[in-house]
Amino acid sequence: MKIGVISDTHLHRVSGAFEDIFKKYLADKDLILHAGDIVSEEVIDFLGDRTVYAVYGNMDPFEVQRRLPAKTVVEAGPYRIGLIHGWGPSAGLEDRIANEFNDVDVVVYGHSHIAANHLRNGVLYFNPGTATGYASSGIHSIGILELGESITGHIIPL
Repeated sequence: MKIGVISDTHLHRVSGAFEDIFKKYLADKDLILHAGDIVSEEVIDFLGDRTVYAVYGNMDPFEVQRRLPAKTVVEAGPYRIGLIHGWGPSAGLEDRIANEFNDVDVVVYGHSHIAANHLRNGVLYFNPGTATGYASSGIHSIGILELGESITGHIIPL
């Protein structure tokens, strides 16, 4: 199973660049995760043709927040994926979200606009970075999770 992972799109409408990202990297995935700061219901609706799990972020307006949870756990095959946006400064972000989930194999998060893909206490922490928002590192990125006998994360610079 392959899962497309995006976060921090910060789009007020579906842009041509986002449509291109979707067609090139996400359209053929088994499901899509969005880790918040979507900003527009139009983006949710655009992704809605696929199996999509999304959470709201701190920049999402009320219209988006009422449609999405703050966090959720996604069952994908034998794996459990915690999905959350995050909050506060980038420093210490993983420490703050670590206690939000019990018994998950992966924690997917956003907020920092900084890609991450590493194990922490046996759990994969995965942040795809920002697909179309402000990239503090200067690099936009998305992620792919591959689920098989184990879970492997890949960060894809755009």
